[in-house]
Amino acid sequence: MRGELRPAAGKVSSSLFERVIKPSLGAGRHDVVVGPRSGVDVGVLNIGSGQVMVLTCDPLFVMPAYGWRRAAWFAVHIVASDAATSGLCPSLCAIDLNLPLDMTDDELALLWEGIHETCRDTGVAIVTGHTGRYEGCAYPMLGACTMMSIGSADGYVTPDMARVGDEVVITKGAAIETTGQLGVVFERRICDALGPDVAREAAALFFHMSVVKDASIAAEIGVRDAGVTGMHDATERGVWGGLVEIAEAAGVGLTIDGDAIPVRPEVAAVCGLFRIDPFTASSEGTLLITCRPSKAACLVQRLQDEGIQAARIGEVLPPECGLSVTLEGRATRLQSPETDPFWPAFTAALEESR
Repeated sequence: MRGELRPAAGKVSSSLFERVIKPSLGAGRHDVVVGPRSGVDVGVLNIGSGQVMVLTCDPLFVMPAYGWRRAAWFAVHIVASDAATSGLCPSLCAIDLNLPLDMTDDELALLWEGIHETCRDTGVAIVTGHTGRYEGCAYPMLGACTMMSIGSADGYVTPDMARVGDEVVITKGAAIETTGQLGVVFERRICDALGPDVAREAAALFFHMSVVKDASIAAEIGVRDAGVTGMHDATERGVWGGLVEIAEAAGVGLTIDGDAIPVRPEVAAVCGLFRIDPFTASSEGTLLITCRPSKAACLVQRLQDEGIQAARIGEVLPPECGLSVTLEGRATRLQSPETDPFWPAFTAALEESR
């Protein structure tokens, strides 16, 4: 329609999801414990005998610029991370490969070997899928992956279980994904502008773009009344977007100390170079956790003992208190960014490099 705005790239808004997707979910089934919800990345199915299956689905995101093995690692961990936020370790997956016509058999072999190795090392078995080449298929979206976890019916969490009085804990800090991806693809540019040490540290963050280990450690302290009440990875729209999604899913308020959120030196430097706000930029690898206040110190210590940076950054409040963040001593309303600055910056940098 003439004059209609082009939709923004990325996940649809929560309002569009609530209006279009959520009311129309096919047949109702009594064994669906948790169905599609805004801010909740998993569904939960009762499979009997006190067990549940957790499922999550995402695009199979493959960027050849990373190198095939690295691209495969990231493609698997994007989906495995969502499953792990349930507190149950991912164990099964189904992969649909919709390949571009110009992808060679040798390239497919390298990609698939990387997928196999990553799944094997993560304890995930590939149980079914589909592979084909088709017109209209292009990088980075090469199909989809569904990841599954199986465990006790009282052993999982979802972000909507966050409750008033919980503390909010973050791992690794802001813009991990943004910095890691830019560090790999634009290593020479970063090295020339910021020096070899920053370039090396930024590229090294690539293999921190997963919360599988973070979530497993967090769940070990206990879930629900015993400790962790919810987990969510800060992917599109970064830390601010992830926090707002938790609040919307649980119907709660939040007060956040933005100055307590770690921003690693290489993250600050790279985000400055590419003119990106680290708090609003994609940050796969950053886990946002709500937990009972009596377990917050233990949680942070356990994560740090395993070499994962962690910090207590806020508290869950009653919904009428709203969402607020204090940054550099100034309190403002916490809201989800309208867009994520990572992809526009990434695309612009690619065009400049040609």
